[in-house]
Amino acid sequence: MAEGPIKFEDGAGYERMMGVWSRLAGDVFLDWLAPEKGLRWVDVGCGNGAFTELLARRCAPSEIRGIDPSAQQIEYARKRPGLERADLRTGDAMALPYADASCDAATMALVIFFVPDPAKGVAEMARVVRPGGSVSAYAWDMLGGGFPLQPMRQAMTDIGRTPPLPPRPEASRIEALRELWRGAGLVEVATREIVVSRSFPDFEDYFATNLLSASMIQAAAAMTADELAKLKERVRANLPGNGAGRIEHPARANAVKGRAPNQ
Repeated sequence: MAEGPIKFEDGAGYERMMGVWSRLAGDVFLDWLAPEKGLRWVDVGCGNGAFTELLARRCAPSEIRGIDPSAQQIEYARKRPGLERADLRTGDAMALPYADASCDAATMALVIFFVPDPAKGVAEMARVVRPGGSVSAYAWDMLGGGFPLQPMRQAMTDIGRTPPLPPRPEASRIEALRELWRGAGLVEVATREIVVSRSFPDFEDYFATNLLSASMIQAAAAMTADELAKLKERVRANLPGNGAGRIEHPARANAVKGRAPNQ
């Protein structure tokens, strides 16, 4: 039984669950990008600002813009250290409210598979960067088993329920990212995998944290207490060592970068 569209409304819950994962992958991603200091950045689909804050801390930007469809997430992001003067607003990744060539670098962190028309989203990022500017993204390999919630998703399937996928999960594959970037006219396109691991003190923390994801909140709301109990036991059974002791859980993202051609 499929659930409804995924909605992101709880900034604090997102922070505990996905914000940590975003920064783990984001650190590797920024090491790979190796951007100059002092750039004008736009973070498309900035959510609660987990990656935006990382940009501010690591890249010493001269300007940060962030856009996201969720007003609740934007409100949370505005309270983060280093983002007090950032231009954070609600909006659409497929219609960015910025002038052509008005920034140096545009990026999407864990977003491309939520954009209804990924090609249009990438074209918009390419439009707003200057000639020679950077366009980049990273996204969980949803169809290749890299999503941090994969054990939860498998357990839901086992009990006859399936949490919703993002609208365009296929956009997270490396081949798809490479095609999207080249299709937008970007040059020097490169891709890589990012593998990270997160530690949880025990199964109870692992399960409670994963229940805070937007997809699991919506899925759990439609489940009975008995189904939730079955889900928990199925997740425990599927983990190495049956979830005994500290849990080390891996995840895998695909990343892409390119540049707007010089004119």
